[in-house]
Amino acid sequence: MRMSPAQFTHAEALLAELLRSAFPADRVVSRYFRQHRELGHADRGFIAESVYAVLRRKRSLAARCLGDVTSRRLLLAALACVQGMNRRELDAVLNEAEGKWLALAKGLKLEDMPTAVRLDLPDWLYEMLLAQYAAEHLEALAVGLNQPAPLDLRVNSIKTGREQVLDRLNADGLVTTPCRYSPLGIRLIGKPALARHPLFLDGSFEVQDEGSQLLGFLLQPKRGEMVADFCAGAGGKTLLLGALMRSQGRLYAFDVAEKRLAKLKPRLARSGLSNVHPVRIESENDIKIKRLAGKLDRVLVDAPCSGLGTLRRNPDLKWRQSPESVIELTAKQAAILHAASALVKQGGRLVYATCSLLAAENDAVITAFLSKHPEFVALSATEVLRQQGIEIDAGDAFGDRDQYLRLLPHRHGTDGFFSAVMERR
Repeated sequence: MRMSPAQFTHAEALLAELLRSAFPADRVVSRYFRQHRELGHADRGFIAESVYAVLRRKRSLAARCLGDVTSRRLLLAALACVQGMNRRELDAVLNEAEGKWLALAKGLKLEDMPTAVRLDLPDWLYEMLLAQYAAEHLEALAVGLNQPAPLDLRVNSIKTGREQVLDRLNADGLVTTPCRYSPLGIRLIGKPALARHPLFLDGSFEVQDEGSQLLGFLLQPKRGEMVADFCAGAGGKTLLLGALMRSQGRLYAFDVAEKRLAKLKPRLARSGLSNVHPVRIESENDIKIKRLAGKLDRVLVDAPCSGLGTLRRNPDLKWRQSPESVIELTAKQAAILHAASALVKQGGRLVYATCSLLAAENDAVITAFLSKHPEFVALSATEVLRQQGIEIDAGDAFGDRDQYLRLLPHRHGTDGFFSAVMERR
């Protein structure tokens, strides 16, 4: 990795902004790059990678700052201790005092740090995860969460097939591989710019993590059915559901945020789908929801959550969430799942999912729901996938929990996801 003093100056300025901002990191980074359009693709790549390295490893890097924690020191420690830059590569931006400090900082051993510091987790999150996972497995999970996420694509099966997209991308010099689990998934090596690629512009693929793609196969919508994506957001999973339905039937995309649904519109236009109906709702109790009670074949609830399964791409979340925010979220998740369940007809399917690792947002929500709704029975998520030719390792070092889908970055190479599949009797 080669670095210019100008790149370092930008990275330092962006990091300082990130550390004092209350907004999500990706939004702050996007705004910074819009303000500095003179930065090229390589510059942006270096700057983003460097600041995200700090966000991932902030706690252990702060320990290396030896009592003087500044954005500059955090960045220098990340470049030297995480990115592996040597003293000669850093000389252009180091003064003499910093050189002496950095030598001491590099000499500190991770294994001598307290476990939560070494794993770069806040104490509260470390304790919650330790209650769920054995120490050695938590260590493997934490290491997985601290790796940058790969770039996954989902092929739009309405327009083309995976082999055709693979052939085209490979012919264009991109390094690709079929995803391990999703039949529509492609994983790219590196982070190429794809926004102007002809296959993106014509709707042949969308960017979507492989784990997120599997949620569509758990819902397993069929042609001609009535289906709802209850928390549609910007519509990544909605578009997958529409393609699985072959654009036949009726697919509602519900969300409370007009801005999120607005992001769906250009994606929907590219997709070629005609069965998607975006609907903004006031809350999960909106009259538009209640009118559909008992009428839908399948409902997906990808619930608002802490996002702690996405730390590879959103590392700032572990510093922005708290035990209090998790409690607030679990109440919201229970209310949304209860409201969404009323839409499902007898014999219909309800899928609940989060991109959280916490049992409080996952198992506890489902256990409470099933106890209050005996008309729903849980199906085996892994069996639902297996019937579609998708084999997921279920029994693992975290225990044999075959009934629910649990995806973990270090084990499955996806974001962390939880999903429960239920059927209305």
